[in-house]
Amino acid sequence: MKFQHWLGLAALLISGLLLWSLRDVLIHLFAGVVLAMALCTLVGALRERWSLARPLALLVCLLGLASVVAIAVAVILPPFFSQFQQLLLQLPAAARELQQIITAWLSSASTLVYGQNSQPAITPSDLSNGLSGLPSGSALASGVTGSLKGLLGLAGNVGSGLVQLLFVIAVTLMVSIQPVAYREVGIQLVPSFYRRRARTILLQCGDALSSWMIGVLISSFCVAVLAGIGLTLLGVKLVVANALLAGLLNVIPNVGPTLSTVFPMSVALVDAPWKALAVLVFYVVIQNVESYVITPSVMQHQVNLLPGLTLTAQFIFTVLFGPLGLLMALPLAVVLQVLIREIVIHDLLDPWKKRRVNA
Repeated sequence: MKFQHWLGLAALLISGLLLWSLRDVLIHLFAGVVLAMALCTLVGALRERWSLARPLALLVCLLGLASVVAIAVAVILPPFFSQFQQLLLQLPAAARELQQIITAWLSSASTLVYGQNSQPAITPSDLSNGLSGLPSGSALASGVTGSLKGLLGLAGNVGSGLVQLLFVIAVTLMVSIQPVAYREVGIQLVPSFYRRRARTILLQCGDALSSWMIGVLISSFCVAVLAGIGLTLLGVKLVVANALLAGLLNVIPNVGPTLSTVFPMSVALVDAPWKALAVLVFYVVIQNVESYVITPSVMQHQVNLLPGLTLTAQFIFTVLFGPLGLLMALPLAVVLQVLIREIVIHDLLDPWKKRRVNA
């Protein structure tokens, strides 16, 4: 290898290390780009429908989104937060109810196995033995100190979270105002012979992200409506909070639907145990309808990710980027799917295969 080759390899390694050290900034930057793509999709729909100039269409979209947020804050969020607080208060009671049910089942099973008067090696009362102890004075003092440290850390995390949120919003607005200019900046980093192809690939990534976001919004809305209808028919309390949680958590595949089931089951378990089982069955039906009817209908000709690849992407990106990586796992997987298909398969592997066949 010549000196310039070694120099290029060193530059590549240094660039990789630099990108790895800035991975938290990059994931926030990607979140801003995803939100900008959603805003640009709305702007494009408005311009196509009413032939508006881009600045006017962007202004209309921003005013519309601000109005929707204001209505949500004034009308939807107060009952949601009130019901969500009650929902959190129901969790300990649901845990105690579940413990009593398990204890009763174990008592019945031990009676059948060991007989009426015999004592098994492990009794159902062993489930709650660890909950009866009280902390000592030193443990209580250390607990208070730990709580104070936790409050300070929470305050720091809230401040850091606000700064990160402002960064994402700023990136979203700047990219939304001049999307073509920012796209061309990224294309300039690509070698000149590949820039035209890179422009086509970036447009395909944008189309895939837009299609995915539209599909997710429609499917989440349908899940929230179905959950609200089902919980109302079953007579489960706190319908608004549980339905909104089902719709919001539907954005996170695999993990989100599982988490959304816990809250209504907890409320139903306190009311009547059979309702908890009915809620579980109903949510399984909703998720199957969403997976096999709603999503295929919405994304019939759009991006389609296999469940195994989705779960793998969630695990990898959560390990690399933390909680935000879990939220951004699916759009990252959508973009990577387009990049692998177009660059690795079409531009590298297919020409190599043709050369081998011709040889």
